[in-house]
Amino acid sequence: MEKKLAEYKCNTNEAIQLKLVRFPEDLEDDNTTFNPEYSHQVFGDDEVAFGYKGLKILLYYIAGNLSTLFRIEYTSKVNEKFDCVEADDVESKIREIIPPGFCTNTDDFVSLLEKEVNFKPFGMLLHTYSVHNEEAGEDITYQIYKADMTCPGFREYHERLQTFLMWFIETASFIDVDDERWNYFLVFEKYNKDGATLFATVGYMTVYNYYVYPDKTRPRVSQMLILPPFQGEGHGAQLLETVHRYYMSSPTVLDITAEDPSENYVKLRDFVLVKLCQDLLCFSPGKLMQGFSQEMVMEAQQKLKINKQHTRRVYEILRLRATDMGDAEQSRSYRLDVKRRLIGPYKKQRELAKMRRCLRPEELTNQLNQIDLNMQHEQLEESFQQLVSDYRRVLERLAQA
Repeated sequence: MEKKLAEYKCNTNEAIQLKLVRFPEDLEDDNTTFNPEYSHQVFGDDEVAFGYKGLKILLYYIAGNLSTLFRIEYTSKVNEKFDCVEADDVESKIREIIPPGFCTNTDDFVSLLEKEVNFKPFGMLLHTYSVHNEEAGEDITYQIYKADMTCPGFREYHERLQTFLMWFIETASFIDVDDERWNYFLVFEKYNKDGATLFATVGYMTVYNYYVYPDKTRPRVSQMLILPPFQGEGHGAQLLETVHRYYMSSPTVLDITAEDPSENYVKLRDFVLVKLCQDLLCFSPGKLMQGFSQEMVMEAQQKLKINKQHTRRVYEILRLRATDMGDAEQSRSYRLDVKRRLIGPYKKQRELAKMRRCLRPEELTNQLNQIDLNMQHEQLEESFQQLVSDYRRVLERLAQA
């Protein structure tokens, strides 16, 4: 019986099929299909739907306004012959995250596709850039806009857009769009269809403006997503730099932060901030070799709205570029400089001082004996080498920019 039931388990990351549709023929083109990275927030930690064979959960979006086709297909489904076993209600689970008004049949969806020529981006244009497409043999134009909930139709569009978060951000959640402190930044591709210029959704970012006493704000990046068909083309860097430049121009902004940033976001931010900072006088090679300074902190904060912690990373990356790691003295100086910052968690000076005050001598000796200094040195060296590896990748990308 268990073996029979196992045949009716489907991996939901494989079952869910996503598309961004521009032309009717895209519906039948497997090359336009992509799958989620995650589905645990909808289908549980196992990312499994029970009760179906050959399950397909079709979520097709019109490329620009993201009008949605939702349909479920399967080759077979468990029935009453299986005692006390019911198929998962897949449809209800999907309906919980996609807004109402979606299509359930292809004809209605294609009819909406024909009206896509009327779709235009929301809000204020901030930046236009182009990326060379090898396959098409031409430069593709992209635009970044800032929008808010007062833009006609944007609220409904955002409800459709945010559904992608569930499939591509591990700990995603929907935001309170009625809070006016949210800013929305959108990336669109311009493309031609039958002689008309249309727009396709590429990705977006949400930023929350926190109040800082007495008269400042601290914008904090909350969500950022470049849709899979567009990943690896540099759109994330363009978006983050554009958003940074937008806030840099505001005298009321103190600095820009991010909420629980992923490793990939940190690497992206390193690249963008180093690119912005590299021409500041305080980061000239001569000053870099003198060490991290208050001048760097002040200039980065005042001119670029970068906080001290991020400025320190920028300094370490740019100093690595200015350092001849083949020179023993320069290499040693750089290594010690970075390790002095990294060593805090390993030394645990505050904890040791507290133990000396609170413990009897024999108890203190026992505690100190548990601290493996060799292991601490190994971990510190490992952290340093990983950091240098990450920094080199930033510098390699910067050299190609």
